[in-house]
Amino acid sequence: MEIVPVQTKRQWHDFHHLPFALYQGDPNWVPPLLLERKFHFQAKHNPYFQHAHAAFFLAYRDGVPVGRITAQIDQLHLDRYHDATGHFGFIEAVDDADVFAALLKAAERWLHGQGMKRVIGPVSFSLWDQPGLLVEGFDTPPYVMMNHHLPYYQNRITAQGYQTAEDLIAYRYGPDASTRTWDKLLARAMRGGEITLRNIHMDKRFKGEVAMLLDIINDAWSDNWGYVRMTQAEIDELASVLKLLLRPGDVAIAEYQGKPAAFTAIFPNLNEAIADMNGRLFPFNWIKLLWRMKVKRPKTARMPMMGVRKSLQSSPVGAALALSVMRSVREFNFSRGVVDSELSWILARNTRVRHVIEMVGGVPYKTYRVYEKPL
Repeated sequence: MEIVPVQTKRQWHDFHHLPFALYQGDPNWVPPLLLERKFHFQAKHNPYFQHAHAAFFLAYRDGVPVGRITAQIDQLHLDRYHDATGHFGFIEAVDDADVFAALLKAAERWLHGQGMKRVIGPVSFSLWDQPGLLVEGFDTPPYVMMNHHLPYYQNRITAQGYQTAEDLIAYRYGPDASTRTWDKLLARAMRGGEITLRNIHMDKRFKGEVAMLLDIINDAWSDNWGYVRMTQAEIDELASVLKLLLRPGDVAIAEYQGKPAAFTAIFPNLNEAIADMNGRLFPFNWIKLLWRMKVKRPKTARMPMMGVRKSLQSSPVGAALALSVMRSVREFNFSRGVVDSELSWILARNTRVRHVIEMVGGVPYKTYRVYEKPL
């Protein structure tokens, strides 16, 4: 077995195609779109690389790819935390202790050589992207921008000295969840008229709307574990995706005393639309994808973003703001044919938000784990 840096066209082909071999026969794995994955790893297409740099490794045995990993250093993380911490991500490998050991050691050596004292992972590439290793909930497919892994990964990683840093929880939130509790809470909270609801403006005001939403998120999440602020380039990229995928009713904004104070957004589940495409957009799958996303619309959706301004989070008003925006996007989507949804991800230690979600019928059904290790 040998570990090599990914450099050649052939090696990049092996890097992106390895999961297709590993998950063959797993009915719950969703093949990613290969074109999108290739762009995601290229600095000219991914604004993450404007503030980060990375190394990419492949494991070969007798010329056959058997594992892969990335190691990355985010300068924005270092500027915020001053903790000499790097990350590993995108780990995939056959069920072999030697392969996992060699991959993780390659990432650790590279990070140590860059002056890092600790490694966290898997983070692929950032917490805004696809963090965590699936450790519970292997029996259902992942939603858009969430991971799926093979059950043996966790033991292979912990065998190399990694310990749990944080757990991230995904909640299933179906149409059968009772709304009686939050009906009472919302009726009481909104009686005074200080909380009003509206949807996002998709016209010429859209760019300013996205900036406002990100301002709420940056305020709401600023104390979260591992939080790093989005750059303007990342915000612009997100805005272009949101404009393409979302309808006004998919984003609810709550104003308190006339000022935007909370919002949530729900995304159509792209994974549902691409599950049978085997990673290929061409020659004709792109037509299918457009029709499925814009006309047929997926029957499942994911709520990846929800934020309440920090000054209100511990108050009854904060809970009402969160409930009101969640209720709004839920009713909009379930009244238009969505049959199931996911709320993800939430830090396991964030008991306040978890209590709100569980109070209105959310059920924890997947756990993603982020590990850490001193170097």
